[in-house]
Amino acid sequence: MSVWTGVRQRVEALRVRGGDGRVFGASGHGFLLEPALSADELDDLEGYLGVALPEEYRSFLTEVGAGGAGPTYGVFPVRREPAGIWRWHGDGADLTSVPLLAMPFPVQRIGSAALAELRQGCPDEADFDDLDTFDIAMQAYDERVVALLWDDASTAGAICLEHIGCAQRTWLVVSGPARGQMWDDPRVDEIDLRPLVGPGGVTPVTFAAWYLQWLDASERAMA
Repeated sequence: MSVWTGVRQRVEALRVRGGDGRVFGASGHGFLLEPALSADELDDLEGYLGVALPEEYRSFLTEVGAGGAGPTYGVFPVRREPAGIWRWHGDGADLTSVPLLAMPFPVQRIGSAALAELRQGCPDEADFDDLDTFDIAMQAYDERVVALLWDDASTAGAICLEHIGCAQRTWLVVSGPARGQMWDDPRVDEIDLRPLVGPGGVTPVTFAAWYLQWLDASERAMA
């Protein structure tokens, strides 16, 4: 039996039940799922990406849906454009760099010391005699932030799958030693990506655990 057996029907039951205001973010997706991909579409998608997707996500695409209802504001749907290009849709979905998906996701992240040093260099408007000089200093600081945290290489081998609000997002690792894991992205707060972990803060959360935990909690909230 697949881990996804009955999942689409459970999501549909939540949609029929209504009252999505009890589940955070559900007012956006309305518990609606995209149609599932066919086997041929999945093959075409992976051929376009140049990488095999983690099993839990690829089976979700063919057994549940290509995106839609899910944690917070939903799972970014992946769709084939008329020109044959596959693309994820959502707030931040364009952060995914398809040419870098086959590269191993960097599990060794920026150290706390480097981040602390970065923050210490943030300009304080009170230290400047005029706004123009402060703006120039802030622009230089923002450029350092982007260079340290937002280079495409920092999310190589991963797909941005969810926007959780306030420019924070969630990624699925598809290549490298963390393949199949979900990673939190709070870089908007000048914090580097970090793996989502289960109870006890040790075991990394995979796509299926991430999705099914949301589904279980949604059913409890709407019982």
